[in-house]
Amino acid sequence: MNHSITDLEPKEVWRCFAALNAVPRASKKEERVIDFMVNFAQQLHLSVTVDHVGNVLVKKPATVGMEDRKSVVMQAHLDMVHQKNSDSDFDFDTQGIDMFVAGDWVRAKGTTLGADNGLGVAAIMAVLASSHIPHPAIEALFTIDEETGMTGAIGLKGGWLQGQILLNLDTEEDDEIGVGCAGGVDVTAQGHYGSVPTSGVHGFELSVSGLQGGHSGMDIHKGLGNANKIMNRVLLALIDTAALAQLSGGSLRNAIPRESKAVIAVTHDQVDEMHHCFDQIKSAILEEFKNLEPELSLTINTTTAPVQAMSKQDQVKFISAIQGTLNGVYKMSPAIEGLVEASNNLAKVSLGSGKIQIECLTRSSVDSSKDDLTRSLNAVFSLAGYQVSFTGTYPGWAPNMDSPILKVMETLYHDMFGQKPTVAACHAGLECGILGQNYPDMDMISFGPTIKGAHSPDERACISSTQKFWGYLKAVLQHIPQA
Repeated sequence: MNHSITDLEPKEVWRCFAALNAVPRASKKEERVIDFMVNFAQQLHLSVTVDHVGNVLVKKPATVGMEDRKSVVMQAHLDMVHQKNSDSDFDFDTQGIDMFVAGDWVRAKGTTLGADNGLGVAAIMAVLASSHIPHPAIEALFTIDEETGMTGAIGLKGGWLQGQILLNLDTEEDDEIGVGCAGGVDVTAQGHYGSVPTSGVHGFELSVSGLQGGHSGMDIHKGLGNANKIMNRVLLALIDTAALAQLSGGSLRNAIPRESKAVIAVTHDQVDEMHHCFDQIKSAILEEFKNLEPELSLTINTTTAPVQAMSKQDQVKFISAIQGTLNGVYKMSPAIEGLVEASNNLAKVSLGSGKIQIECLTRSSVDSSKDDLTRSLNAVFSLAGYQVSFTGTYPGWAPNMDSPILKVMETLYHDMFGQKPTVAACHAGLECGILGQNYPDMDMISFGPTIKGAHSPDERACISSTQKFWGYLKAVLQHIPQA
């Protein structure tokens, strides 16, 4: 790690962030970061407990003169998305994130940074460690597994929290106050295919790389390239000249896939025609994405010839199913201008050894719209003969424009920065919707510093924005209304 990170302002936040980022903390592998947080609280002589799923709750009494204010739950999630560039040998299981400063941004070398939601965690840690920040009674809630299922928030039981206001620190634009979010569901299609032996064939590896990727909710409206859809366009163009043997694209449901690789078998008499078709589709795709995805690369290289490939009939069904799978925005919100209501991310596609698996993440702020989209996906996959399952469903968070803490924060933002904040719902899964099921009377809000490129190795956190966010957070705590 570049030690200049710990010298950035506000030092108390960046030092906590550096300490946190030294701990491996992949979703569903949070044991070490849970221990880290428990030890952190114990060193401060604060009450700390861990619930049955692994959520950590730290309690800090109100500072003198703030005892009569409403109690506050400060909440962020401990896990981070693990993504790295294909040429990186970084080991997320054993290494801490390697950070560096680039102008007004903190970045990581070839990997995700973990600012989502590590900066929120670090800000809470800084408040817990402070002896001079005025605040009401605080419950610091650190949830687990937000990125791959929200099982921490789902498993949190009612009655564990006593706070009246929840400050979720997981929003990624510093001029935005979040008041709502989308719900989601994991859609998985699985199938089998027949294989046929190959003989006298040439092997080729197709590769799609260089895409930006990004957050499958917050970035879905940008029309960024999806490696799985682009690879399928290539395979469709080659359907009469190549037999598909292997395919692997994407890595996480909540990340727009950046890379895909496929192995194909081509008979000797079809090699020239295959190259001609590949060059044509490559040229068309690169032209189409030249402004949006300038680093997009489509390559073909010789490789070991596969001994078996997909049967022609099953290959046509598979490519047709992927071609018919919606990816991107399904519907815009009629109630909030510019907000995506429903979308789907074709996140992972794998094929080999006779098995097919397709993984999507479907989001919507309206349950009926989400159901309509999942039925469409189910229809496409079922027509191909695949088994479809729906798991990990979580609810959205309905906006409450009469929220008392929203009124306080709008006024405070205007007074501090001379302009009105953007009050908005986001097309991403925040834990507020889930927590609200067991705590329906809790007044909830979400805000945070500016973070770009979350869920991709291009993730970066704005230094000046973190300074702004820290000042605003401290002011919000000082202005929590009386109970």
